[in-house]
Amino acid sequence: MDTQKWIDSGYNFIIEFGPKVIGAILIWIIGSWVIKVLLKTAKKAMNKGDYDESLKKFLSNLLNWILKIILIIVVLGTVGVETTSFAAIIAAAGLAIGLALQGSLGNFAGGVLIMIFKPFKIGDYIQAQGEAGTVKEIEIFTTKLTTPDNKEIIIPNGSLSNGNIVNFSTEATRRVDFTFGVGYDSDIKLTKETIMSVINKHDLILKDPAPAINVSELGDSSINFFTRVWVNKADYWTVNFDVIEQTKEALDAAGIDIPYPHQVEIHKEA
Repeated sequence: MDTQKWIDSGYNFIIEFGPKVIGAILIWIIGSWVIKVLLKTAKKAMNKGDYDESLKKFLSNLLNWILKIILIIVVLGTVGVETTSFAAIIAAAGLAIGLALQGSLGNFAGGVLIMIFKPFKIGDYIQAQGEAGTVKEIEIFTTKLTTPDNKEIIIPNGSLSNGNIVNFSTEATRRVDFTFGVGYDSDIKLTKETIMSVINKHDLILKDPAPAINVSELGDSSINFFTRVWVNKADYWTVNFDVIEQTKEALDAAGIDIPYPHQVEIHKEA
């Protein structure tokens, strides 16, 4: 008798909830497919609209999360869960989660601010939060950088949007600064001419703005020359390394002394 009751109960459960479960599964499968189609359509529309790459990825991720949440609510409603009660539960849970995850919400808000004000975009080389690298991805909660030695750095958008950001890629040109120290016996005019000859021979150094060489400091053991040149941003490191090496060679050839620490050995007679 008990077995028959279990069989009857199981049969009634299948009759009552079976179609709902099957319907929910079908809605989930079809809904997931529809979401993929909508995301592809949205991406195509953004590509035609020439949206910034950073904004495209951010909006795609945001749209994906919103559509999936809607799909989950529809599936639960199909199974029989009261969506009004579910919405109230979500609101209450959202408040609790919001209080517990204030940092994550701050990161989300930071991501939105980055998208609105665009202090940088994918491909820019930036320095922020004590880190520096090329922007690889701008996601909803974090931004990913790639360092020159190919390490990945992940920075929360909240702290990134609230801190100082140095963007090295915004302007087309950059200034390269050097400080060259020579001995006090060196001729100032000859030293300037020697450094300027290196600058004038380098094809990647711009003529406008004009290079500048000035005596910046009378140091403890050297006269320091502050040298400034302008280059296209892509040529920054090439010019930096070339000028240092070529200036050393030119100063040596001109007989201009570059001071360095000397060690004097004192021998005591026994």
